[in-house]
Amino acid sequence: MTTSNLAPAQLARRAQSLIGGEATDANLRRYLHGIPGIDAVGLEARAADLGTRSIKTSSKRWAIDTIIGLIDLTTLEGADTPGKVRSLVSKALIPDPGDPGCPRVAAVCVYGDMVGTAVAALGSAHAAGSSEGVNVAAVATAFPSGRASLAIKLLDVADAVSAGADEIDMVIDRGAFLSGRFGQVYDEIVAVKDACRRADGTSAHLKVILETGELNTYDNVRRASWLAILAGGDFIKTSTGKVAPAATLPVTLSMLEVVRDWHRLTGEKIGVKPAGGIRTSKDAIKYLVAVAETVGEDWLQPHLFRFGASSLLNDVLLQRQKMTTGHYSGPDYVTID
Repeated sequence: MTTSNLAPAQLARRAQSLIGGEATDANLRRYLHGIPGIDAVGLEARAADLGTRSIKTSSKRWAIDTIIGLIDLTTLEGADTPGKVRSLVSKALIPDPGDPGCPRVAAVCVYGDMVGTAVAALGSAHAAGSSEGVNVAAVATAFPSGRASLAIKLLDVADAVSAGADEIDMVIDRGAFLSGRFGQVYDEIVAVKDACRRADGTSAHLKVILETGELNTYDNVRRASWLAILAGGDFIKTSTGKVAPAATLPVTLSMLEVVRDWHRLTGEKIGVKPAGGIRTSKDAIKYLVAVAETVGEDWLQPHLFRFGASSLLNDVLLQRQKMTTGHYSGPDYVTID
């Protein structure tokens, strides 16, 4: 079960039962600060250990194909054009024109004003919820800063959903969170979750971007993760990719541990998306290991784990081609995004 299966009233009752009352600053502060703190040294040591695990050659092809199928192929630049988005969609559908057996990526991730272009370019391959389809994810809520009124943020979301977005990647107000205004952050996520609902009763999946590089401590990352899930996020996502550091293995591990604990508590499965800075298949495999060891291999599916990336796919394709032919291709083997 995921949070998308729950009605707003159910989400509110669930949160109230867990925090012991309404989602006020005081109640949320008491709940979030009651969560055990993180042993930073222990977390980093475990992440380092997971990063040294080797994968047998016989499993590497599976890992490579799994990574491809978990990628949100992304372009989030001010210079994005319809032509660039159409090119990105073409690559998402056929990552390797020389190998029809190469899997498709999970989604393309674009700004809201490019959703219509992406949907049109995908055509019949835009099949939300289908294992064969490619979803369209849209960043919203004044991405990447989140500095706008709630009314503007909700219009941003509604516009992307009406254009056909299957997934919304929202940013939390990090200033509000760091100031202890947990109720404001909670209420904004709840409102965005509601704005993700379509007229037919279905809902775009909501990924909540924490921007972990601005949260300063692992304890803050853990608290923000719990807060995002309490408010109804379907995924928790590390970063916008616009702030350094972006995704790191220790931070992602801390978020996976929250997801594991939430599943034990409620039975609900929440997704995790590390984004930004993951550029090589070697690095991506470390994340696969962390997922499998922390929450289990069931999470290695597009509806529960994603890589937010633009350049990762190129390296993975080169590694895949090396395994097929026995040698590396030249740099012109893959397109430059």
